Amino acid sequence: MVSVLQNFETLKRNSDFRRIYARGKSYGSSSLVTYVLKNTTKNVRIGITTSKKIGNAVKRNRSRRVILAAFRELSAKVKVGYDFVFVARPLTPNLKSTEIKAVMEKQLKAAGVLLNEPNDGQ
Repeated sequence: MVSVLQNFETLKRNSDFRRIYARGKSYGSSSLVTYVLKNTTKNVRIGITTSKKIGNAVKRNRSRRVILAAFRELSAKVKVGYDFVFVARPLTPNLKSTEIKAVMEKQLKAAGVLLNEPNDGQ
C-alpha cells in the first residue's frame, strides 16, 4: 500500500456545496453521484453528502468513510484546481471502498480531471 499525504481540503460551508450543485457538472451511478466544478485556487477540495435516505447514522458514517478512502487512493491522480462533491446513494454503505473507487475513477475520467499518467503497476 502506498502512503499518500492528504493533498486536498474539505468543503464545510453550505454556500460552497450549493455553488457546486448549481454550477457543477454531475456524473451519476447507482452507488455514487459526483459533482465537479473548477475553482479559483490551486487546491483540490472535496465534500461528501449523505442524506437520511442512506439509512441510520452507522450507515451514513460508513458511506462517508468508504467514499473518503476511495478518494484518498485516487487523489494523487486528480488535477488540481477542482472542487468535488460526492453524494452517497442507498447502495453505497453496502459496497467496499475498492468498488466505490472503480465507480469514482470512471466518473472522474468522464469529467476529464484525472491526470494522464501510465499505470505503474499498482
